[in-house]
Amino acid sequence: MRSENGRRWCWIALLLALCMEGVVVAEDPYRYFDWRITYGDIYPLGVPQQGILINGQFPGPDIHSVTNDNLIINVHNDLPDPFLLTWNGVQQRKNSFEDGVYGTTCPIPPGQNFTYIMQVKDQIGSFFYFPSLQFHKAVGGFGGIRILSRPRIPVPFPEPAGDFTILIGDWYKTDHKVLQTILDRGKRLTFPDGIQINGLGRDGAKFTVEPGKTYRLRISNVGLQNSLNFQIQGHKMTLVEVEGTHTIQTTLSSLDVHVGQSYSVLVTADQTAQDYYIAVSSRFTTQILNSTAILHYSNSRKTVSGLPPPGPTTDISWSRNQARSIRTNLTASGPRPNPQGSYHYGQINVTRTIRLANHAGLVDKKQRYAVNGVSFIPADTPLKLADYYNIDGVFKVGSIQDKPAGRKIHLDTAVMGADYRAFVEIVFENRENIVQSWHLDGYSFFVVGMDVGRWSPASKNQYNLIDAVSRCTTQVYPRSWTAIYVPLDNVGMWNLRSQFWARQYLGQQFYLRVYTPVKSFRDEYPIPKNALHCGRAKG
Repeated sequence: MRSENGRRWCWIALLLALCMEGVVVAEDPYRYFDWRITYGDIYPLGVPQQGILINGQFPGPDIHSVTNDNLIINVHNDLPDPFLLTWNGVQQRKNSFEDGVYGTTCPIPPGQNFTYIMQVKDQIGSFFYFPSLQFHKAVGGFGGIRILSRPRIPVPFPEPAGDFTILIGDWYKTDHKVLQTILDRGKRLTFPDGIQINGLGRDGAKFTVEPGKTYRLRISNVGLQNSLNFQIQGHKMTLVEVEGTHTIQTTLSSLDVHVGQSYSVLVTADQTAQDYYIAVSSRFTTQILNSTAILHYSNSRKTVSGLPPPGPTTDISWSRNQARSIRTNLTASGPRPNPQGSYHYGQINVTRTIRLANHAGLVDKKQRYAVNGVSFIPADTPLKLADYYNIDGVFKVGSIQDKPAGRKIHLDTAVMGADYRAFVEIVFENRENIVQSWHLDGYSFFVVGMDVGRWSPASKNQYNLIDAVSRCTTQVYPRSWTAIYVPLDNVGMWNLRSQFWARQYLGQQFYLRVYTPVKSFRDEYPIPKNALHCGRAKG
Protein backbone atom coordinates (compact mmCIF):
# COMPACT_ATOMS: atom_id res chain seq x y z
CA MET A 1 0.00 0.00 0.00
CA ARG A 2 2.83 2.33 0.89
CA SER A 3 4.52 1.54 -2.46
CA GLU A 4 1.28 2.25 -4.36
CA ASN A 5 0.84 5.59 -2.57
CA GLY A 6 4.44 6.40 -3.32
CA ARG A 7 3.91 5.79 -7.04
CA ARG A 8 0.73 7.90 -6.99
CA TRP A 9 2.58 10.82 -5.42
CA CYS A 10 5.41 10.43 -7.93
CA TRP A 11 2.91 10.79 -10.79
CA ILE A 12 1.30 13.83 -9.15
CA ALA A 13 4.73 15.41 -8.63
CA LEU A 14 5.65 14.72 -12.27
CA LEU A 15 2.43 16.29 -13.57
CA LEU A 16 2.93 19.34 -11.38
CA ALA A 17 6.51 19.68 -12.61
CA LEU A 18 5.38 19.45 -16.24
CA CYS A 19 2.73 22.11 -15.67
CA MET A 20 5.26 24.37 -13.98
CA GLU A 21 7.62 23.96 -16.94
CA GLY A 22 4.88 24.89 -19.39
CA VAL A 23 4.58 21.41 -20.90
CA VAL A 24 0.93 21.15 -21.89
CA VAL A 25 -1.06 18.98 -24.21
CA ALA A 26 -2.14 21.93 -26.38
CA GLU A 27 0.27 22.96 -29.13
CA ASP A 28 1.78 26.45 -29.10
CA PRO A 29 -0.42 28.98 -30.95
CA TYR A 30 -0.19 29.58 -34.69
CA ARG A 31 -0.26 33.00 -36.35
CA TYR A 32 -0.89 33.23 -40.08
CA PHE A 33 0.29 35.92 -42.49
CA ASP A 34 -0.30 36.21 -46.24
CA TRP A 35 2.02 38.72 -47.92
CA ARG A 36 2.19 39.89 -51.51
CA ILE A 37 5.48 41.48 -52.60
CA THR A 38 5.23 44.16 -55.28
CA TYR A 39 6.98 47.25 -56.56
CA GLY A 40 5.22 50.57 -56.04
CA ASP A 41 5.82 54.29 -55.69
CA ILE A 42 7.27 55.50 -52.39
CA TYR A 43 8.41 58.96 -51.26
CA PRO A 44 10.81 58.57 -48.31
CA LEU A 45 12.82 61.68 -49.21
CA GLY A 46 10.06 63.61 -50.95
CA VAL A 47 10.74 62.37 -54.47
CA PRO A 48 9.05 59.37 -56.13
CA GLN A 49 11.00 56.11 -56.14
CA GLN A 50 10.26 52.51 -56.95
CA GLY A 51 10.07 50.70 -53.64
CA ILE A 52 9.23 47.23 -52.37
CA LEU A 53 5.77 47.00 -50.82
CA ILE A 54 4.26 44.23 -48.72
CA ASN A 55 0.48 44.09 -49.17
CA GLY A 56 0.76 47.63 -50.53
CA GLN A 57 2.54 48.90 -47.40
CA PHE A 58 5.90 50.60 -46.96
CA PRO A 59 7.33 49.78 -44.50
CA GLY A 60 5.82 46.33 -44.33
CA PRO A 61 3.39 45.18 -41.63
CA ASP A 62 4.59 44.49 -38.11
CA ILE A 63 4.68 40.91 -36.92
CA HIS A 64 3.10 40.69 -33.47
CA SER A 65 3.77 37.44 -31.62
CA VAL A 66 4.27 35.85 -28.22
CA THR A 67 7.08 33.58 -27.02
CA ASN A 68 6.90 30.13 -28.67
CA ASP A 69 4.29 31.15 -31.25
CA ASN A 70 4.44 29.39 -34.60
CA LEU A 71 4.57 31.86 -37.50
CA ILE A 72 3.21 30.78 -40.86
CA ILE A 73 4.13 33.47 -43.41
CA ASN A 74 3.07 32.87 -47.02
CA VAL A 75 5.11 35.15 -49.30
CA HIS A 76 3.91 35.72 -52.88
CA ASN A 77 6.69 37.15 -55.04
CA ASP A 78 5.17 39.46 -57.64
CA LEU A 79 8.52 41.09 -58.41
CA PRO A 80 10.38 40.33 -61.65
CA ASP A 81 13.34 39.25 -59.48
CA PRO A 82 14.01 36.32 -57.15
CA PHE A 83 13.22 37.32 -53.58
CA LEU A 84 13.86 36.28 -49.98
CA LEU A 85 13.08 37.71 -46.55
CA THR A 86 15.32 37.14 -43.55
CA TRP A 87 14.35 37.61 -39.92
CA ASN A 88 17.00 39.68 -38.14
CA GLY A 89 17.27 38.26 -34.61
CA VAL A 90 14.78 35.38 -34.87
CA GLN A 91 16.94 32.41 -33.93
CA GLN A 92 15.21 29.71 -36.01
CA ARG A 93 16.01 27.11 -33.38
CA LYS A 94 17.14 23.83 -35.01
CA ASN A 95 15.82 25.16 -38.32
CA SER A 96 18.32 27.16 -40.38
CA PHE A 97 16.41 26.07 -43.52
CA GLU A 98 13.98 28.93 -42.81
CA ASP A 99 16.60 31.63 -42.23
CA GLY A 100 15.91 33.37 -45.53
CA VAL A 101 19.45 34.08 -46.74
CA TYR A 102 20.89 32.57 -49.90
CA GLY A 103 23.22 30.25 -48.00
CA THR A 104 20.25 28.46 -46.44
CA THR A 105 17.13 29.05 -48.53
CA CYS A 106 16.40 28.95 -52.26
CA PRO A 107 15.09 32.26 -53.62
CA ILE A 108 11.38 32.55 -54.36
CA PRO A 109 11.14 32.75 -58.17
CA PRO A 110 9.12 35.57 -59.77
CA GLY A 111 5.42 34.77 -59.83
CA GLN A 112 5.69 32.02 -57.21
CA ASN A 113 5.20 31.79 -53.46
CA PHE A 114 6.88 30.19 -50.48
CA THR A 115 5.57 29.69 -46.95
CA TYR A 116 8.00 30.26 -44.09
CA ILE A 117 7.17 27.99 -41.14
CA MET A 118 9.06 29.01 -38.03
CA GLN A 119 8.74 29.28 -34.28
CA VAL A 120 9.92 32.12 -32.04
CA LYS A 121 11.11 29.53 -29.57
CA ASP A 122 12.18 30.84 -26.15
CA GLN A 123 12.47 34.42 -27.39
CA ILE A 124 11.15 37.83 -26.46
CA GLY A 125 12.03 41.27 -27.72
CA SER A 126 12.31 43.66 -30.63
CA PHE A 127 13.63 42.68 -34.05
CA PHE A 128 12.94 43.28 -37.75
CA TYR A 129 12.81 41.53 -41.11
CA PHE A 130 14.19 42.67 -44.47
CA PRO A 131 14.94 41.43 -48.03
CA SER A 132 18.28 39.62 -48.18
CA LEU A 133 18.92 39.22 -51.94
CA GLN A 134 20.51 41.53 -54.49
CA PHE A 135 20.25 45.11 -53.16
CA HIS A 136 16.52 44.96 -52.33
CA LYS A 137 17.15 46.22 -48.81
CA ALA A 138 17.84 49.69 -50.25
CA VAL A 139 14.19 50.13 -51.32
CA GLY A 140 12.07 48.70 -48.53
CA GLY A 141 10.50 45.33 -47.86
CA PHE A 142 11.36 45.69 -44.19
CA GLY A 143 9.16 45.73 -41.09
CA GLY A 144 9.20 45.27 -37.33
CA ILE A 145 8.98 42.08 -35.29
CA ARG A 146 7.84 42.14 -31.69
CA ILE A 147 7.80 39.06 -29.47
CA LEU A 148 5.87 39.59 -26.24
CA SER A 149 6.37 37.62 -23.05
CA ARG A 150 3.79 34.97 -22.22
CA PRO A 151 1.12 36.26 -19.82
CA ARG A 152 2.46 34.35 -16.83
CA ILE A 153 6.02 35.64 -17.25
CA PRO A 154 6.64 38.90 -15.35
CA VAL A 155 8.07 41.88 -17.26
CA PRO A 156 10.28 44.30 -15.26
CA PHE A 157 8.21 47.42 -15.99
CA PRO A 158 4.50 48.30 -15.97
CA GLU A 159 2.57 47.66 -19.15
CA PRO A 160 2.91 50.78 -21.31
CA ALA A 161 -0.07 52.71 -22.65
CA GLY A 162 1.11 52.08 -26.20
CA ASP A 163 3.80 50.32 -28.21
CA PHE A 164 5.34 51.93 -31.31
CA THR A 165 7.69 50.48 -33.93
CA ILE A 166 10.17 53.05 -35.23
CA LEU A 167 12.30 51.97 -38.20
CA ILE A 168 15.13 54.37 -39.01
CA GLY A 169 17.82 54.16 -41.64
CA ASP A 170 19.96 56.03 -44.12
CA TRP A 171 18.52 56.19 -47.62
CA TYR A 172 19.45 56.69 -51.28
CA LYS A 173 17.30 58.43 -53.86
CA THR A 174 19.06 56.32 -56.50
CA ASP A 175 17.25 53.23 -57.79
CA HIS A 176 18.45 50.04 -56.11
CA LYS A 177 19.32 48.41 -59.43
CA VAL A 178 21.64 51.31 -60.22
CA LEU A 179 23.26 50.93 -56.79
CA GLN A 180 23.69 47.20 -57.40
CA THR A 181 25.23 47.82 -60.83
CA ILE A 182 27.77 50.21 -59.29
CA LEU A 183 28.80 47.51 -56.83
CA ASP A 184 28.86 44.80 -59.51
CA ARG A 185 31.29 46.96 -61.48
CA GLY A 186 33.61 47.03 -58.51
CA LYS A 187 32.99 50.62 -57.44
CA ARG A 188 32.10 52.12 -54.08
CA LEU A 189 28.76 53.75 -53.39
CA THR A 190 28.56 57.44 -52.66
CA PHE A 191 27.29 58.77 -49.34
CA PRO A 192 23.51 58.27 -48.75
CA ASP A 193 21.11 61.12 -49.49
CA GLY A 194 19.11 61.24 -46.28
CA ILE A 195 17.36 59.41 -43.44
CA GLN A 196 13.91 57.82 -43.45
CA ILE A 197 11.78 57.31 -40.34
CA ASN A 198 9.06 54.69 -40.86
CA GLY A 199 9.37 55.23 -44.60
CA LEU A 200 8.91 58.99 -44.43
CA GLY A 201 11.12 62.06 -44.59
CA ARG A 202 11.37 65.14 -42.41
CA ASP A 203 8.36 65.62 -40.07
CA GLY A 204 6.47 62.90 -41.94
CA ALA A 205 5.98 60.32 -39.19
CA LYS A 206 3.82 61.25 -36.19
CA PHE A 207 3.34 59.39 -32.90
CA THR A 208 0.40 60.49 -30.75
CA VAL A 209 0.61 60.17 -26.95
CA GLU A 210 -1.71 60.94 -24.04
CA PRO A 211 -0.36 63.33 -21.39
CA GLY A 212 1.05 61.59 -18.34
CA LYS A 213 1.21 58.13 -19.91
CA THR A 214 4.26 56.01 -20.69
CA TYR A 215 4.94 54.42 -24.08
CA ARG A 216 7.32 51.81 -25.43
CA LEU A 217 9.31 52.66 -28.54
CA ARG A 218 10.95 49.79 -30.43
CA ILE A 219 13.73 51.40 -32.46
CA SER A 220 15.56 49.49 -35.22
CA ASN A 221 18.23 50.76 -37.59
CA VAL A 222 17.20 49.14 -40.90
CA GLY A 223 19.61 51.27 -42.94
CA LEU A 224 22.51 50.35 -45.16
CA GLN A 225 25.62 51.61 -43.41
CA ASN A 226 25.42 54.49 -40.95
CA SER A 227 25.11 54.51 -37.18
CA LEU A 228 22.28 56.82 -36.15
CA ASN A 229 21.60 58.81 -33.00
CA PHE A 230 18.02 58.90 -31.70
CA GLN A 231 16.58 61.46 -29.28
CA ILE A 232 13.29 63.15 -28.37
CA GLN A 233 13.21 66.88 -27.77
CA GLY A 234 12.66 67.69 -24.09
CA HIS A 235 12.18 64.06 -23.03
CA LYS A 236 14.30 61.42 -21.33
CA MET A 237 14.22 57.78 -22.40
CA THR A 238 14.57 54.69 -20.21
CA LEU A 239 16.34 51.76 -21.87
CA VAL A 240 14.54 48.50 -21.05
CA GLU A 241 15.36 45.90 -23.73
CA VAL A 242 18.00 45.13 -26.34
CA GLU A 243 17.30 42.44 -28.95
CA GLY A 244 15.54 40.10 -26.57
CA THR A 245 17.34 40.94 -23.31
CA HIS A 246 15.82 43.02 -20.51
CA THR A 247 18.47 45.54 -19.52
CA ILE A 248 19.30 47.44 -16.39
CA GLN A 249 17.04 50.44 -16.75
CA THR A 250 19.20 53.48 -17.47
CA THR A 251 18.01 56.98 -18.31
CA LEU A 252 19.21 58.37 -21.62
CA SER A 253 18.98 61.73 -23.37
CA SER A 254 19.98 60.14 -26.68
CA LEU A 255 20.80 56.67 -27.97
CA ASP A 256 23.22 55.45 -30.63
CA VAL A 257 21.62 52.75 -32.78
CA HIS A 258 24.14 51.09 -35.06
CA VAL A 259 23.08 49.55 -38.34
CA GLY A 260 21.16 46.32 -37.82
CA GLN A 261 20.51 46.92 -34.11
CA SER A 262 17.22 47.10 -32.17
CA TYR A 263 16.37 48.74 -28.82
CA SER A 264 13.31 49.32 -26.65
CA VAL A 265 12.94 52.48 -24.59
CA LEU A 266 10.15 53.85 -22.41
CA VAL A 267 9.12 57.49 -22.79
CA THR A 268 6.68 59.31 -20.51
CA ALA A 269 4.62 62.18 -21.90
CA ASP A 270 5.40 64.40 -18.90
CA GLN A 271 6.11 67.72 -20.61
CA THR A 272 3.94 70.70 -21.58
CA ALA A 273 1.24 69.62 -24.04
CA GLN A 274 2.59 70.45 -27.51
CA ASP A 275 4.47 68.78 -30.35
CA TYR A 276 8.12 67.76 -29.99
CA TYR A 277 10.80 66.70 -32.44
CA ILE A 278 12.01 63.14 -32.64
CA ALA A 279 15.49 63.75 -34.03
CA VAL A 280 17.61 61.19 -35.89
CA SER A 281 21.11 62.05 -37.14
CA SER A 282 24.10 60.21 -38.54
CA ARG A 283 27.11 59.46 -36.34
CA PHE A 284 30.83 59.50 -37.13
CA THR A 285 30.34 61.08 -40.57
CA THR A 286 31.90 64.22 -42.03
CA GLN A 287 28.63 65.09 -43.74
CA ILE A 288 25.80 64.96 -41.21
CA LEU A 289 22.49 63.44 -42.26
CA ASN A 290 19.44 64.25 -40.15
CA SER A 291 15.70 63.89 -40.15
CA THR A 292 12.78 64.34 -37.78
CA ALA A 293 9.46 62.83 -36.78
CA ILE A 294 6.85 64.30 -34.43
CA LEU A 295 5.88 63.30 -30.91
CA HIS A 296 2.35 64.70 -30.75
CA TYR A 297 0.52 65.21 -27.45
CA SER A 298 -3.15 64.43 -28.01
CA ASN A 299 -4.19 67.79 -26.51
CA SER A 300 -1.44 69.78 -28.22
CA ARG A 301 -2.27 73.16 -29.66
CA LYS A 302 1.30 74.07 -30.53
CA THR A 303 3.33 72.63 -33.38
CA VAL A 304 7.06 72.06 -33.28
CA SER A 305 9.18 75.16 -33.52
CA GLY A 306 12.80 76.07 -33.73
CA LEU A 307 15.58 73.68 -34.61
CA PRO A 308 15.61 69.99 -33.70
CA PRO A 309 18.06 69.07 -30.93
CA PRO A 310 21.52 68.45 -32.40
CA GLY A 311 22.97 64.99 -32.00
CA PRO A 312 26.52 64.03 -31.11
CA THR A 313 28.62 63.73 -34.26
CA THR A 314 32.10 62.19 -34.15
CA ASP A 315 32.63 61.57 -30.42
CA ILE A 316 33.48 57.88 -30.32
CA SER A 317 34.39 57.71 -26.62
CA TRP A 318 30.89 58.90 -25.64
CA SER A 319 29.32 56.20 -27.80
CA ARG A 320 31.65 53.50 -26.50
CA ASN A 321 30.91 54.43 -22.89
CA GLN A 322 27.18 54.26 -23.60
CA ALA A 323 27.59 50.81 -25.18
CA ARG A 324 29.56 49.57 -22.16
CA SER A 325 26.85 50.82 -19.82
CA ILE A 326 24.21 48.57 -21.42
CA ARG A 327 24.00 45.53 -19.16
CA THR A 328 21.62 42.66 -18.51
CA ASN A 329 19.03 42.90 -15.75
CA LEU A 330 20.00 39.72 -13.93
CA THR A 331 16.84 39.54 -11.82
CA ALA A 332 14.35 39.97 -14.67
CA SER A 333 12.71 36.97 -16.31
CA GLY A 334 13.44 36.40 -19.97
CA PRO A 335 11.20 34.18 -22.10
CA ARG A 336 11.16 31.65 -19.27
CA PRO A 337 10.29 32.13 -15.59
CA ASN A 338 13.91 31.80 -14.47
CA PRO A 339 15.91 35.05 -14.14
CA GLN A 340 18.17 36.07 -17.02
CA GLY A 341 21.13 35.88 -14.64
CA SER A 342 20.66 32.16 -13.98
CA TYR A 343 22.94 31.34 -16.95
CA HIS A 344 26.45 32.01 -15.66
CA TYR A 345 28.29 32.47 -18.96
CA GLY A 346 31.38 33.85 -17.22
CA GLN A 347 32.00 30.52 -15.46
CA ILE A 348 32.07 28.39 -18.62
CA ASN A 349 35.40 27.38 -20.12
CA VAL A 350 36.01 28.83 -23.58
CA THR A 351 36.78 25.96 -25.96
CA ARG A 352 37.93 28.05 -28.92
CA THR A 353 38.90 31.63 -29.79
CA ILE A 354 38.02 32.92 -33.25
CA ARG A 355 39.56 36.23 -34.35
CA LEU A 356 37.90 38.00 -37.28
CA ALA A 357 39.48 40.99 -39.01
CA ASN A 358 37.62 43.01 -41.63
CA HIS A 359 39.37 44.83 -44.42
CA ALA A 360 38.89 46.26 -47.89
CA GLY A 361 40.87 45.81 -51.09
CA LEU A 362 40.85 45.18 -54.80
CA VAL A 363 40.55 41.86 -56.59
CA ASP A 364 41.10 42.07 -60.37
CA LYS A 365 40.90 45.86 -59.99
CA LYS A 366 37.41 45.66 -58.48
CA GLN A 367 36.39 46.67 -54.97
CA ARG A 368 35.91 43.78 -52.55
CA TYR A 369 35.53 43.40 -48.78
CA ALA A 370 36.84 40.48 -46.77
CA VAL A 371 37.01 38.67 -43.43
CA ASN A 372 40.38 37.12 -42.58
CA GLY A 373 41.47 37.54 -46.19
CA VAL A 374 38.44 35.81 -47.75
CA SER A 375 35.80 37.68 -49.74
CA PHE A 376 32.64 35.59 -49.90
CA ILE A 377 31.12 34.57 -53.24
CA PRO A 378 27.79 32.72 -53.37
CA ALA A 379 27.75 29.12 -54.57
CA ASP A 380 25.35 27.81 -57.22
CA THR A 381 23.39 25.98 -54.50
CA PRO A 382 22.38 27.10 -51.00
CA LEU A 383 24.99 25.75 -48.63
CA LYS A 384 22.48 24.23 -46.24
CA LEU A 385 20.87 22.22 -49.03
CA ALA A 386 24.25 21.06 -50.30
CA ASP A 387 25.16 20.01 -46.78
CA TYR A 388 21.86 18.21 -46.22
CA TYR A 389 22.03 16.28 -49.50
CA ASN A 390 25.81 15.68 -49.31
CA ILE A 391 26.42 17.42 -52.64
CA ASP A 392 30.16 17.60 -53.22
CA GLY A 393 32.02 20.60 -54.56
CA VAL A 394 29.65 23.35 -53.41
CA PHE A 395 31.71 24.49 -50.44
CA LYS A 396 34.60 23.40 -48.26
CA VAL A 397 34.50 23.55 -44.47
CA GLY A 398 37.60 25.41 -43.33
CA SER A 399 37.80 27.69 -46.36
CA ILE A 400 38.20 30.60 -43.94
CA GLN A 401 40.69 30.57 -41.07
CA ASP A 402 39.80 31.46 -37.51
CA LYS A 403 42.46 34.16 -37.25
CA PRO A 404 43.53 37.10 -39.45
CA ALA A 405 45.46 36.08 -42.54
CA GLY A 406 47.14 39.24 -43.80
CA ARG A 407 45.85 41.90 -46.16
CA LYS A 408 45.72 39.95 -49.41
CA ILE A 409 42.16 39.10 -50.46
CA HIS A 410 40.99 36.05 -52.36
CA LEU A 411 37.49 34.94 -53.38
CA ASP A 412 35.86 31.81 -51.95
CA THR A 413 32.59 30.42 -50.61
CA ALA A 414 33.76 30.83 -47.04
CA VAL A 415 32.48 28.31 -44.48
CA MET A 416 33.94 27.88 -41.00
CA GLY A 417 33.25 24.68 -39.08
CA ALA A 418 32.29 24.63 -35.41
CA ASP A 419 31.25 21.92 -32.97
CA TYR A 420 27.76 21.76 -31.58
CA ARG A 421 27.70 22.73 -27.89
CA ALA A 422 31.11 24.36 -28.03
CA PHE A 423 31.50 27.61 -26.12
CA VAL A 424 33.46 30.02 -28.29
CA GLU A 425 34.97 33.45 -27.99
CA ILE A 426 34.81 35.59 -31.13
CA VAL A 427 36.91 38.74 -31.36
CA PHE A 428 35.99 41.24 -34.07
CA GLU A 429 39.07 43.27 -34.98
CA ASN A 430 38.39 46.45 -36.91
CA ARG A 431 41.61 48.00 -38.16
CA GLU A 432 39.80 50.37 -40.49
CA ASN A 433 38.60 53.91 -39.86
CA ILE A 434 34.89 53.03 -39.99
CA VAL A 435 32.28 51.82 -37.52
CA GLN A 436 31.65 48.18 -38.30
CA SER A 437 28.52 46.23 -37.31
CA TRP A 438 28.38 42.43 -37.15
CA HIS A 439 25.39 40.12 -36.97
CA LEU A 440 25.18 36.36 -36.36
CA ASP A 441 22.04 34.52 -37.45
CA GLY A 442 20.71 31.75 -35.22
CA TYR A 443 22.11 33.10 -31.97
CA SER A 444 22.31 35.68 -29.26
CA PHE A 445 25.77 36.29 -27.87
CA PHE A 446 27.25 38.01 -24.82
CA VAL A 447 29.14 41.23 -25.62
CA VAL A 448 31.87 40.83 -23.00
CA GLY A 449 34.30 43.56 -24.02
CA MET A 450 35.20 46.37 -26.41
CA ASP A 451 38.06 48.82 -26.54
CA VAL A 452 40.27 50.89 -28.79
CA GLY A 453 43.51 49.47 -30.21
CA ARG A 454 44.63 45.90 -30.85
CA TRP A 455 43.18 42.92 -29.02
CA SER A 456 45.51 40.55 -27.15
CA PRO A 457 44.94 37.73 -24.66
CA ALA A 458 45.58 40.29 -21.91
CA SER A 459 42.45 42.12 -23.07
CA LYS A 460 40.40 39.38 -21.40
CA ASN A 461 41.22 40.93 -18.04
CA GLN A 462 38.70 43.69 -18.75
CA TYR A 463 35.87 41.40 -19.89
CA ASN A 464 32.48 41.69 -18.21
CA LEU A 465 31.84 38.14 -17.04
CA ILE A 466 28.77 38.89 -14.94
CA ASP A 467 26.07 40.95 -16.67
CA ALA A 468 27.12 41.56 -20.29
CA VAL A 469 24.18 42.20 -22.57
CA SER A 470 23.06 39.30 -24.80
CA ARG A 471 22.15 40.37 -28.33
CA CYS A 472 22.59 39.39 -32.00
CA THR A 473 24.25 42.48 -33.55
CA THR A 474 27.25 44.35 -32.17
CA GLN A 475 29.26 47.36 -33.27
CA VAL A 476 33.04 47.62 -33.53
CA TYR A 477 34.43 51.13 -33.35
CA PRO A 478 37.21 52.40 -35.66
CA ARG A 479 40.60 50.81 -35.01
CA SER A 480 39.08 48.90 -32.13
CA TRP A 481 37.91 45.43 -31.12
CA THR A 482 34.78 43.86 -29.68
CA ALA A 483 34.70 40.43 -28.03
CA ILE A 484 31.68 38.15 -27.67
CA TYR A 485 30.97 34.77 -26.06
CA VAL A 486 28.70 32.39 -27.98
CA PRO A 487 27.28 29.09 -26.69
CA LEU A 488 26.89 27.10 -29.92
CA ASP A 489 23.65 25.35 -29.01
CA ASN A 490 21.86 25.64 -32.36
CA VAL A 491 22.82 23.19 -35.12
CA GLY A 492 22.73 24.60 -38.63
CA MET A 493 24.35 26.78 -41.27
CA TRP A 494 24.43 30.34 -39.93
CA ASN A 495 25.30 33.57 -41.69
CA LEU A 496 27.82 35.82 -39.95
CA ARG A 497 27.82 39.12 -41.83
CA SER A 498 28.63 42.77 -41.83
CA GLN A 499 25.46 44.84 -41.58
CA PHE A 500 27.20 47.51 -43.68
CA TRP A 501 25.21 46.30 -46.67
CA ALA A 502 27.54 47.19 -49.55
CA ARG A 503 30.34 45.40 -47.69
CA GLN A 504 28.14 42.36 -47.11
CA TYR A 505 27.20 42.36 -50.81
CA LEU A 506 30.85 42.50 -51.87
CA GLY A 507 32.02 39.67 -49.67
CA GLN A 508 32.20 40.66 -45.99
CA GLN A 509 30.36 37.63 -44.67
CA PHE A 510 30.75 33.88 -44.22
CA TYR A 511 28.80 30.90 -42.88
CA LEU A 512 29.35 29.18 -39.56
CA ARG A 513 28.50 25.49 -39.87
CA VAL A 514 27.54 24.30 -36.39
CA TYR A 515 27.73 20.54 -36.72
CA THR A 516 27.04 17.35 -34.80
CA PRO A 517 27.61 13.87 -36.28
CA VAL A 518 24.53 12.62 -34.43
CA LYS A 519 21.48 12.83 -36.68
CA SER A 520 18.56 13.50 -34.39
CA PHE A 521 15.39 15.60 -34.55
CA ARG A 522 16.27 16.58 -31.00
CA ASP A 523 19.18 18.60 -32.40
CA GLU A 524 17.92 19.67 -35.83
CA TYR A 525 14.60 19.49 -37.66
CA PRO A 526 14.39 17.75 -41.05
CA ILE A 527 14.19 19.80 -44.20
CA PRO A 528 10.71 21.38 -44.52
CA LYS A 529 8.36 19.47 -46.81
CA ASN A 530 7.68 22.64 -48.77
CA ALA A 531 11.34 23.63 -49.16
CA LEU A 532 12.27 25.08 -52.53
CA HIS A 533 15.06 23.33 -54.41
CA CYS A 534 17.48 25.07 -56.71
CA GLY A 535 20.97 24.77 -58.13
CA ARG A 536 22.40 21.28 -57.82
CA ALA A 537 19.74 20.36 -55.26
CA LYS A 538 16.98 20.76 -57.82
CA GLY A 539 15.18 17.51 -58.58
